[in-house]
Amino acid sequence: MKKSVLAGRRRVVIDRVFPEIDGGRHPVKRVVGDTLAIEADIVADGHDTIAAVVAWRAPGSRSWKESPLHLVTNDRWRGEFPVEKTGFYEYTVHAWIDHFASWREGLTKKHDAAVVEEADLAIGAALVADGAARARARDRSRLESRAVELTDASRSLDDRVGLALEDALAAMMGRAPDRENAASYRHTLRVWVDRPRARFSAWHELFPRSCGVGTAHGTFADVMDRLHAVAQMGFDVVYLPPIHPIGVTKRKGRNNALTAGPDDPGSPWAIGGAEGGHRAIHPALGTLEEFRALVERARTYRMEVALDIAFQCSPDHPWVTEHPSWFVHRPDGTVQYAENPPKKYEDIYPLNFETEDWEELWRELRGVFEYWIEQGVKIFRVDNPHTKSFPFWEWLINGIHESEPEVIFLAEAFTRPKRMYRLAKAGFTQSYTYFTWRNTPVELREYLTELTEGEPREFFRPNFWPNTPDILHQDLQSGLEATFKARFTLAATLSSNYGIYGPAFECMEYKPRHQGSEEYLDSEKYQIRDWASRRPCPLEDFISRINEIRGNNRALQETNNIRFHATDNDRLLCYSKRSGDNTILVCVNMDYEHVQSGWVEFSPAAVGYREHPPFVVRDLLTRQSYTWREYWNFLRLDPAVSPVHIFVLERD
Repeated sequence: MKKSVLAGRRRVVIDRVFPEIDGGRHPVKRVVGDTLAIEADIVADGHDTIAAVVAWRAPGSRSWKESPLHLVTNDRWRGEFPVEKTGFYEYTVHAWIDHFASWREGLTKKHDAAVVEEADLAIGAALVADGAARARARDRSRLESRAVELTDASRSLDDRVGLALEDALAAMMGRAPDRENAASYRHTLRVWVDRPRARFSAWHELFPRSCGVGTAHGTFADVMDRLHAVAQMGFDVVYLPPIHPIGVTKRKGRNNALTAGPDDPGSPWAIGGAEGGHRAIHPALGTLEEFRALVERARTYRMEVALDIAFQCSPDHPWVTEHPSWFVHRPDGTVQYAENPPKKYEDIYPLNFETEDWEELWRELRGVFEYWIEQGVKIFRVDNPHTKSFPFWEWLINGIHESEPEVIFLAEAFTRPKRMYRLAKAGFTQSYTYFTWRNTPVELREYLTELTEGEPREFFRPNFWPNTPDILHQDLQSGLEATFKARFTLAATLSSNYGIYGPAFECMEYKPRHQGSEEYLDSEKYQIRDWASRRPCPLEDFISRINEIRGNNRALQETNNIRFHATDNDRLLCYSKRSGDNTILVCVNMDYEHVQSGWVEFSPAAVGYREHPPFVVRDLLTRQSYTWREYWNFLRLDPAVSPVHIFVLERD
């Protein structure tokens, strides 16, 4: 009965708390050092004053802290709190009628109108006396004294009104609010806080087996020799495709031929053989100790090794015989291989997530991650997660994060948007995107607006890749250096997380397997490639410079701060990013064969500063400075010289 009576006296209503994902079912995402801004609609009947706070609790803490919410406009309130460590923070909103503040506001109006009565001060004295009973020791005696003073008839009315309206009294009463009838938001919400690399990273993918001399099978030692060059280009994540034993049965040959030759190494994604499965290493690459040495060597360059985890098996994987129920069997008793019609992957068996033995399957798969975490790996690129159970991923990622909150998961899910978003909600830190297939200024503006201005910005972190071992987009098949430079710049500056399938991109590999195909000719997925003989590659210096610019400019270390600028030429894409006093303007000529010129609407005022033209911008690629004197400014981009400008706004 008591609860219902109290609930009936709660006059404040809290609605539309933001950010909130699916009614609190899933967390929003931030990184260490962020401040989480909270908004809510908070209303009550009548004219009383409302007080509100956001209550929040850090990972592992039992106690709640509170930060005030302030009225912004039209019953919309806003506040914030810092997130300073990895893990789950909890937060919610509380609000109540502040009777003392309401009385104080009314007393001010009456005093201004010269209609204050003794009864008005008596009401305030009672409120202050109640506050004294709730106050901590440092304020209690002062509030008790003030309650007496407010009704002391020996003092003038004006004197007592002055005491009542002192800011010091309001501050003490604010520290002892009457929250008996406070309303609380119906959900306790969560924010998952990652380490900073979750927001800002540059990935370089390479195949260890192609890091040797000529066509000799490369080793982890060869990768270690390559680390310096990758670090010099400015990458901080070295991503390796699967490093496990490769099956022999149904092994694919060069260019995905159905029959492999005696020297064909097979696809690294056909995982498992006589040497072991997902916890084993391909013998030709080296030993576990050598792999651990590689991980440690990468750290000396301030890089991390990311591993590809692909939950699928070759016909020779130990699980096929040890756990046959983990696979789908056809009517003839054979195991169903993977298909993506018209493609057939006879060398790969997908796992069956509807198996009755699903609990053991889940535990084993989680154990794969735990094993490689023990070897020092804290970043994983996960192959085709959208073809595995969504509840499985939520269980696995949350379980891993309980003990290893710094682990980063990248979802390689080229699938429908809602599937991609659901994986992000399940816990994936970053995700591949449709960037590769957004190839006009209009398409990119629309796509970035979707990612950065809607709800996805709260939980979905895009990672832009201009190419992958599976994807050689038609634009790159032109072989034009301007195309490669433009697409690289777009990936590295539109998103704060990006990656390239390294050797193929920096060496400008452009030949498709056949007309209309997005597969590489002589794909490294099926054969060892000799990259060493092609170095130095044409784009290494350009890539290094772009990564240097990213590292030196905070504005490029975020994704959601993007702002597009109007141009009078539909082949030019211009956008800016600002962080504090650092503002970057990027302009790209997306006609990779012809000079394009035009006017862009850009000025300090356009990005939130008070200054007006003239102003100075400096091109960070050419290091030339320009004084712009108008709100619209002229650009000319010759792809034979450079298809991009990256300007920094110079400010005194």
